[in-house]
Amino acid sequence: MLTKIKITYNEYPNAFKVLILATFIDKLGTFLLYPFFALYITAHFGVGMIEVGFLFLIFSAGNILGGIIGGALADKYGRRAILLFGLIASGMGSILMGLVNNLNTFYILAAFLGLVGNFGGPARQAMVADLLPKEKQAEGFGILRVAFNLSAMIGPILGGFLATRSYMSLFIADAVSSLITAIIVYAVIPETKPQIQDEKPEESLMKTIIEYKEVLKDRVYVLFLLMSAITVLVYIQMISTLSIFLRDVHGFSAQGFGLLLSMNAAIVVLFQFWVTRKISKYAPMRMLAVGTLFYMIGFGMYGFISATYMFFIAMVIITVGEMIVAPIGQATAAHFAPEDKRGRYMAIYGFHWAVPNLFGILAAGLVIEHIGPNWVWYLAGFLCLISIVGFCLLHGVTKDRLSRELGSTNGTLPDQDILH
Repeated sequence: MLTKIKITYNEYPNAFKVLILATFIDKLGTFLLYPFFALYITAHFGVGMIEVGFLFLIFSAGNILGGIIGGALADKYGRRAILLFGLIASGMGSILMGLVNNLNTFYILAAFLGLVGNFGGPARQAMVADLLPKEKQAEGFGILRVAFNLSAMIGPILGGFLATRSYMSLFIADAVSSLITAIIVYAVIPETKPQIQDEKPEESLMKTIIEYKEVLKDRVYVLFLLMSAITVLVYIQMISTLSIFLRDVHGFSAQGFGLLLSMNAAIVVLFQFWVTRKISKYAPMRMLAVGTLFYMIGFGMYGFISATYMFFIAMVIITVGEMIVAPIGQATAAHFAPEDKRGRYMAIYGFHWAVPNLFGILAAGLVIEHIGPNWVWYLAGFLCLISIVGFCLLHGVTKDRLSRELGSTNGTLPDQDILH
């Protein structure tokens, strides 16, 4: 067992291992603060959930614009510099947010942080694709998810401890984690941006940004993003609407919901790597369809069940789908991208998460108010069905394109290969 772990560990370059460690530290700070963010805003400023929702809308809009600019900058100036800038700006912004006592100023800071804080997102994802060969990329993104979920397990526990003493300590801890991550990246991780061919002139920054339209001309990629966005529209209900639904309809406690999410994160930490290795030999669009099928079953169940133990079974089913969809989806996006446009492709990929966050939670609230709470989950199942059909159709369209890149001539890959 230890020998197998050691062999697996040695399969990856040191820079990738350090990037995973840096991601864990950075996201640990995020999960120290994020679960208590709404509580802080309502308590500190004396406002309600409408103001909180508006704040998250501003932040999400900033994330979209920041991802666009950050992806272009990562392709123009390199991954490392842009990731460092995003980390340092995010850390400084967290301290400022903890010091502000005016809600309007807080809104402005949220817009700024949403913008510059996400500069490094596409750069980080592009680094994974830069550092790993194509056959290892899906597995690499799976490992990145394990680091993310390990932070999600530990962060809220530490954050709860700090919040009982001072909310300001949460902002400080988030800032410290960002700055520690920046130091690690600066000291250890080299620039990973592929070298431009000698005969190919270097693009200007404006041309780099303008050429986002070239990404949007990739119609198959845009369709892939659309199907992925529909799955995200369903998935975000797990971390927003589900807690309110279970509390108001079934009297399920906040502590119980916390246990549901902890179980979700723990399963990912324990099994993500194994699941990714098992599914990586199959065609990516088929795997995305299978993962979305688990979403359809798990989320749809909440519209029909009422027993507490069934809430946990549904969450296990959703988590299985998550372990399939998340790493395969990220790696597929990286696989679509030409090397010189990888940052921009990954930035546009971020839209599939950011855009549903703009209106998805509000839409669920309107469904609950005007149609009924159970209809959120009925509609979630229907949306998943649309995505399943879409991914199945995309399999036929993308099979040749994806297999060519991976040195395969059919719809599957050799066992040792990782699909994107």
